[in-house]
Amino acid sequence: MSTFNRKFLFLFFLVLCLVIAFLSGYALSLHFSEESFPLLKEAHALLLKYALEEPPPATELEYGMIKGMLEKLNDPFTIFAEPVQTELTADSLQGRYGGIGAEFGRDADGYWVLYPFPNNPAADAGIQEADRLVAVDKVAILPETALDTIKAAIRGPVGEPVLIDIVRLPDFAHYEFSLEREEIPLPSLIWYKVISEPRVGVIKVNLIAASTPDEILKAVADLESRGATHFILDLRDNGGGLLEAGVNTARLFLTQGDVMQQQYRHQRIETFQVIQPGPLNELPLVVLVNRGTGSAAEIIAGALKAHKRAPLVGEPTFGKTSLQLIFELHDGSSMHVTSGKWWIPNLDSPIESLGLQPDYLLPIDPQNSDVIIEDAIIILLGSG
Repeated sequence: MSTFNRKFLFLFFLVLCLVIAFLSGYALSLHFSEESFPLLKEAHALLLKYALEEPPPATELEYGMIKGMLEKLNDPFTIFAEPVQTELTADSLQGRYGGIGAEFGRDADGYWVLYPFPNNPAADAGIQEADRLVAVDKVAILPETALDTIKAAIRGPVGEPVLIDIVRLPDFAHYEFSLEREEIPLPSLIWYKVISEPRVGVIKVNLIAASTPDEILKAVADLESRGATHFILDLRDNGGGLLEAGVNTARLFLTQGDVMQQQYRHQRIETFQVIQPGPLNELPLVVLVNRGTGSAAEIIAGALKAHKRAPLVGEPTFGKTSLQLIFELHDGSSMHVTSGKWWIPNLDSPIESLGLQPDYLLPIDPQNSDVIIEDAIIILLGSG
């Protein structure tokens, strides 16, 4: 798919989600009023009047009310995310973010410090390794400041400036940098050759992000250039991510047929098919799974299993087949609401009952999880 088409589809999906969120909010406002929840109003008034401790700010109270409301659904996948978590999750799923290009750590005194990446805004501006971060856009950064809060403060739209204040030891000199955010990749996977068997390359996918299919193509090309001919796709402890990215990843390895089907509440069944033979459809492959493999990662593993494209090795998967719609609220927080189901046609048994069943059931040793790599190599090379 061309870059233009990908951008168009992403923008279309974004606009559709916003429209759905607006209409849902409008419909809810017609029925949701203070009079609808008299107990809530009464309890809130008593808390303000009699509580020994000062009640938290109104926003925190609202967050607590929302979380309590969602808990009554008894659905672990219908959740509320505060603004910081919403922003960081969105960055991870897109596979990139606007930032300054630096990792975070703590010094001996517990303060947050920066470790800039080469050829990125932080390093280019003169920030040095282990510079102590003391403020972002004039907001103080303290030892007790949460890392997610710091990341969210530094990240933002590409091209916009952010003000970074640091202190440099040992003389505690103070420096202020105005940096223009650049697009920073956030890889969803790593890859490497197996030392004991150089014909085998391992692609370890940690998250199914929008960038994952392109990252896999890059990984395969690099490993092949270094002599790898057989591959292990490691989806262990991959809790999923974007459904469409999972479908597109499965398409890389398939020639034709259905990848998966889904159905939202009161909607018709939608089928996702292979559009054309994938560029990796003949790649010798095995797939590693365990009980932490879920959601979009299960779509990939399930589609490859259903098409008998690659054997699954390891443990049964998590078995998450629900679909969540994400609604961003006006303050940047979000609700993830279970609204549908997905399934893989032509599987031996439903995923939601016992998870995907591996073709080779091998218990995974938590003390030495890479033992299964050696078992997978035997299966992979033995099958050609």
